[in-house]
Amino acid sequence: MTPTLRPLALGDVTAVHDWARLPESCRYQAWGPNTHEQTEAYVRAAVAAPPNRLVFAVLVDGDVVGSAELKLRGPTTGEITYAVHPRLWGRGTATAAARELLRMGFDEHGLHRVWATCDPRNLASAAVLRRIGMRYEGRMRGTAYVRDGWRDSDLYAVLADD
Repeated sequence: MTPTLRPLALGDVTAVHDWARLPESCRYQAWGPNTHEQTEAYVRAAVAAPPNRLVFAVLVDGDVVGSAELKLRGPTTGEITYAVHPRLWGRGTATAAARELLRMGFDEHGLHRVWATCDPRNLASAAVLRRIGMRYEGRMRGTAYVRDGWRDSDLYAVLADD
């Protein structure tokens, strides 16, 4: 049950909406819970994204169970994000997807540094970032407005030679 990544496709809207509509999926995010229209708009934008925004479907046994993204922030730096259906939390799905994003960033795009952020309350996401070799670099205050107010973001990063 090793997850794989493939480019997100317009036909993935229903599968993405299956988790994007859930309050637990977006608890620490500035988006959601999504309406079907919001999920469709996200998928359309992801499919039409410029070449520096690489958006993937996370698949387990052929089913779309999440999304993962590598944003190229210049010639040497990238940012990763991921979201996985709650029914697969705790099974290594997010870790495997994030690890593959790092591989792509370093091996296919020649990046020097890849970073990610997470809400300080999201202990599971922080654990994923540490498991893939990222180091905690600090806390940025008031970076995103979430339903319960302004939130901080913890910054993690890894270098190609780490």
